[in-house]
Amino acid sequence: MLETPSYLVSRNLPSSCQEESMLIYNAQHYMLQLYLKKRLLDNDGDQQSSPVTLLDQNALLNCLAHCSLSDFKSIASTNRTFRSLIKDSELYRLRRAKGIVEHWIYFSCRLLEWEAYDPNGDRWLRVPKMTFNECFMCSDKESLAVGTELLVFGKEITSHVIYKYSILTNTWTSGMQMNTPRCLFGSASLGEMAVIAGGCDPSGRILSSAEVYNSETGEWTEIPSMNKARKMCSSVFMDGNYYVIGGIGEGNSKMLMCGEVYDLKKRTWSLIPNMLPERSNGGGGGGGGQGKETSSSSAMAASAAPPLVAVVKDELYAASYEQQEVKRYDKRCNVWNKVGNLPERASSMNGWGMAFRACGDQLVVVGGPRTLGGGFIEINACVPREGESLHWRVLASKPSGSFVYNCAVMGC
Repeated sequence: MLETPSYLVSRNLPSSCQEESMLIYNAQHYMLQLYLKKRLLDNDGDQQSSPVTLLDQNALLNCLAHCSLSDFKSIASTNRTFRSLIKDSELYRLRRAKGIVEHWIYFSCRLLEWEAYDPNGDRWLRVPKMTFNECFMCSDKESLAVGTELLVFGKEITSHVIYKYSILTNTWTSGMQMNTPRCLFGSASLGEMAVIAGGCDPSGRILSSAEVYNSETGEWTEIPSMNKARKMCSSVFMDGNYYVIGGIGEGNSKMLMCGEVYDLKKRTWSLIPNMLPERSNGGGGGGGGQGKETSSSSAMAASAAPPLVAVVKDELYAASYEQQEVKRYDKRCNVWNKVGNLPERASSMNGWGMAFRACGDQLVVVGGPRTLGGGFIEINACVPREGESLHWRVLASKPSGSFVYNCAVMGC
């Protein structure tokens, strides 16, 4: 009996779809195995007809949707049919519809170079190097993962530009421009949709405007502006709504303490006073902050990284690099409570050079460990649990640049 190679089909049901019927999953798993066996027999010259060839594209997509992303490369190498389906965006829409999402961590420790780590398969993935552009390489850059794309925003000589990496083609291309070119903005994604808000326009004016990006169409659409203009802010999706936290406002070099939430259904913004966790340097400012501004606190706020925030299971967490703490946001009381410490090895320069992200049901910290010096990168992860302190573990480490310029987590 001809055996199907074991690497062609995921043996384990991904954890994100445990609620799916095992009976349906096993049936689809079996159909995919039959199809693969049939293709192997055909390749050996056996032209015996089989009803499995009547499987239509939708049935194959349903089978593939339950396989792990780490298996896709091997499956794609089987034949042209599978290669075409795995490059079809419909497969990833179907996975999201079924609640099957795996997360890969993308980060850049060297200019124009990106790496990726697959926690599910415990493997490093090489991303093609970006096209060399000296001006873009030296400009401030933001990154955002949305759908099956990684967007990197920067500036060329006369204009802002967006480079787009697609996991479907494994290539970089130039993305569609925003309606209002900007940098130093806040951004977050939800499936195939992303929202960006605030930032600076090419003349340096701080913006309150916001836009929505659809990765399926590649189009940018303007939405109502925030109540406050702000740059160097952070953004997250929580409870289906888009939040903007912190940032530096117009005519004020101190960090804004207020946040804002955008209701996607009502298309309205609401201010949240004193939403930003207090910093040990006293960097609070307008929009809810108190206290007299000093030159030292202004300089500290201007040099500090945007707030390090992440959402896991609709709970908002913030990393305080000054105190090496992690806090959780109490939505009802609008206060922050300490839930643990950052990994001992996590290091940064005023918050720069270290990434604090959500990766599925985990918090992850990506950065160069202090104890090992330069030339090394480490990914630490923990699963936050109610009533328990955070317990970090090292997911992976490898020789690399130790300063993280940009980081994004892609879920598909």
